[in-house]
Amino acid sequence: MAQAILDVMPGASTGTVQVSDPLNFWAGKRVEPRQQKNAEPVFEPATEGAFRPDLLFEYRWFRPLEKREKIAKLEVINNGKSITEALVDIDIAWQCIEYYAGLAGALAGQHVQLPGGAFAYTRREPLGVCVGIGAWNYPFQIAAWKSAPALACGNAMVFKPSPFTPVTAVILAEIYKEAGVPDGLFCVVQGGAETGTILCQHPKVAKVSFTGSVPTGKKVMEMSAKGVKQVTLELGGKSPLIIFKDCDLENAVRGALMANFLTQGQVCCNGTRVFVQKDIMPQFLEEVVKRTKAILVGDPLLDSTRMGALINKPHLEKVLGFVSQAKLQGARVLCGGERFVPSDPKLVNGYFMSPCVLDNCRDDMTCVKEEIFGPVMSVLPFDTEEEVVQRANNTTFGLASGVFTRDISRAHRVAENLEAGTCFINNYNISPVEVPFGGYKMSGFGRENGQVTIEYYSQLKTVVVEMGDVDNYF
Repeated sequence: MAQAILDVMPGASTGTVQVSDPLNFWAGKRVEPRQQKNAEPVFEPATEGAFRPDLLFEYRWFRPLEKREKIAKLEVINNGKSITEALVDIDIAWQCIEYYAGLAGALAGQHVQLPGGAFAYTRREPLGVCVGIGAWNYPFQIAAWKSAPALACGNAMVFKPSPFTPVTAVILAEIYKEAGVPDGLFCVVQGGAETGTILCQHPKVAKVSFTGSVPTGKKVMEMSAKGVKQVTLELGGKSPLIIFKDCDLENAVRGALMANFLTQGQVCCNGTRVFVQKDIMPQFLEEVVKRTKAILVGDPLLDSTRMGALINKPHLEKVLGFVSQAKLQGARVLCGGERFVPSDPKLVNGYFMSPCVLDNCRDDMTCVKEEIFGPVMSVLPFDTEEEVVQRANNTTFGLASGVFTRDISRAHRVAENLEAGTCFINNYNISPVEVPFGGYKMSGFGRENGQVTIEYYSQLKTVVVEMGDVDNYF
């Protein structure tokens, strides 16, 4: 089995890397893309009893430290995030696979006793072929988040990574192969919008799980609806982080940094609207600006680096454009918001940006209303709980939210009233695999992670059993 990428690419130094290995994975091996008019199957359907999900527990390929570090380094080259974050991503991916491997043997239905000795029961059955369409911010982790529950429920999955980050999904396919997953149950196809369209419209695909932007999510939903396919959408966000004056300020500052600057700010659930109660605004701004200025931007392969490069040049220019527009609309840049040029000559043309904190923001500003998807924190003052909850909910998004306070009653009250799929209390951007993740409103529907995700990758059959004679009205 080809392992050239995993063994060779992580040895590369920072700079430009060219990939010549095939990145499509089909029928248990890497294959070159096929350009022909003759139709070919785009999947090998799940066969009941053919796959033991507990095989995902195999440690020999995924768990060892050597492989973990190689995959993480490959993810840095793939995406640009820091090696520190990439290592965490690989650990979370493994936890996800381990979690759903454990749940696979516990899939169960319900027994219902009926009058006269009759009874009924339900059983969970696979959907068939599921399509996963990944995003470029967490390439390896998202591939695991989508494939692990799909395989645990007995489905096959065809996964399409983002064309910006094509490399590590095929490594996951090879890991599954080594763990004993039958050929064809997890396939990887590369491509852009045209490939995604083919997958969404394929008549033998039963479900599509998509992570990405709202406009693309709408198109995925529309295309899938023509075949009445089940859809899970994890889309964008403009999440609020509310910091009350009675908070632990040190933890609140840490939470704000975690809510804005992970993966260069390219995280859909980031808490980029930071509402701070006026009484503590000066102290908060002083501390958060000091900490933001101290974030080390540069070579993402160095252990000391805390922020790597944005995904590509057009996206960097887009994020910088948001900062310029914010200044024109009256926001004040307290730090960052500029292109960053590292001292390493190999990195001078990289897509680096200094993390930015914006003050003097208003709710009607573009930087407050629209998802920037970059390292830009917008800070807004508030007076009362009622006011800030109303402002926090004044958005078309609803992916995540957060609140920092020592008042436990207030924390739960605010969490109840915030219109978001997740609310973090006195923390932000933690993602345990045991906990469901998904959005309200235009941030999507369906869930990833947690036991409930089994419901989104299976279908329920009811079986009714009569133990006596049939009543006949005729």
